[in-house]
Amino acid sequence: MPADKKPIPSVWARPRKEPQQPALSRELIVAEAIKLLDADGIEALSMRKLGTKMGAAATSLYRHVANKDELIELVVDEVYGELRVTAADDPADWRQALAATARDLRDLALSHPWVSAVLGQVGLSYLGPNMLRVSGAMLATLVEAGFPADEADPAMSTVFSYVIGMTVSETAYLSMIARSGQTEQEWAEQLWPAAEQAVKGHPQLVADYAAKQGVDPVQARQEAFDYGLDRVLDGLATRIP
Repeated sequence: MPADKKPIPSVWARPRKEPQQPALSRELIVAEAIKLLDADGIEALSMRKLGTKMGAAATSLYRHVANKDELIELVVDEVYGELRVTAADDPADWRQALAATARDLRDLALSHPWVSAVLGQVGLSYLGPNMLRVSGAMLATLVEAGFPADEADPAMSTVFSYVIGMTVSETAYLSMIARSGQTEQEWAEQLWPAAEQAVKGHPQLVADYAAKQGVDPVQARQEAFDYGLDRVLDGLATRIP
């Protein structure tokens, strides 16, 4: 590599080093990092804290993972390994297949609330083995359905962007409720009087809020997600010749 060029800052763009400590491995570091993230969130993640949790010095972790950014690349790809990609038995069923995968992606993001928040900072995440598996399967579904070759990738990205955008808001909302110590239903009931008072003078909002009163908030979130997903797929369907 020319001296004036810096290496690409990604775990997927450099050779993997042989482990120096058999008791400590990249796989173990990633597994423990995911446990820490699920328990305490992205703000709690640091190489020092993770090392302490594992009973190892942070310098020992750096022999397997170059820095925190690489660790985030690795943990994101690891949780994507949980994602089930639904294949279309018939090319005409592409819509149902993508919708099923999108819903599974939402479930994944809600079970690991930190994922959506870090996707903008994971570098070359698309080169991770699990992400490649997911992307390859979704692209195959779109191409077989008849999408033009140069539109299959943007179509897939559109579905991903919709899901991640929705789950960023959902996870932030659910995290706020979790900090309150209440259930989602309890939170909604407590908030309702203030919401009703706030929308007075806005007739359309008054009608909208009245229609939502008593609706299960979990069901409401699911229906809102499905509505948006259906409209995204409606738009994509127009691109099939």
